[in-house]
Amino acid sequence: MQHNKSETSKAGTNEASKTLNLYEENNAMKILAPATQAVTMSSIEIAELVDSRHDNVKRAIERLAKRGVITSPPLEEKPTVGRPVTCFMFSGEQGKRDSIIVVAQLSPEFTARLVDRWQELENKLSQPQIPQSLPEALRLAADLAEQKAELEHKVEEMKPDVAALERIAKSDGSMCVTDTAKQLQVRPKVLFDILKENHWIYRRIGSDVWTGYQDKIQTGYLEHKVTVVMKNDGSEKTTTQVRITPKGISKLAKMLSVEKAA
Repeated sequence: MQHNKSETSKAGTNEASKTLNLYEENNAMKILAPATQAVTMSSIEIAELVDSRHDNVKRAIERLAKRGVITSPPLEEKPTVGRPVTCFMFSGEQGKRDSIIVVAQLSPEFTARLVDRWQELENKLSQPQIPQSLPEALRLAADLAEQKAELEHKVEEMKPDVAALERIAKSDGSMCVTDTAKQLQVRPKVLFDILKENHWIYRRIGSDVWTGYQDKIQTGYLEHKVTVVMKNDGSEKTTTQVRITPKGISKLAKMLSVEKAA
């Protein structure tokens, strides 16, 4: 018995360590990865690119939007030396397309210049955010250390649950769906829906009895309990009930954990 507890604890620790390592790798990649924000360009920039007055560019945008040729871009106030200037903001693929149409209407010869500018902005955004100075590098290291410490704390909290799942998986007996729902602390209807959606159970046409899919029975997640009951008239009736094994309960617990994390 002591040996089983040791194995359970070791399994929980190993699983937790794997989770921590994976988290660290993913976090480092996220911090160094490009920011997931759309590239933007204002009508002021477009006016500068095509050597045109900003008010002329704005009128062209309004005219094309009114005709339905482009989508009307949002307005934004830009601070200047004098009073703030209102300009249109193009962003994302839609903004890129619409701005090219605007320039093609205003000055077709500058279309290539605009496309080059979009490419320049996109390339700049796609560059990894690598620290450029010692303070930035120290800040990155501190962030990673803080996130690692937070996850280590969560891992410690998870260890009893991991060990409990291991014990459930190795125990004997099975449970009906309702009792399994209580064990997993979810409503029976929620668990029935999960079992149906993930192809664990189904009902045959014309029957109100739940049946387990053969692959889930073969993997040891489900079993069928056959019971013979005596009817009032003295005849016998055979009933079948799908039940979830300890291995199946452990699997469902992990599935529910993933759903909660998402």
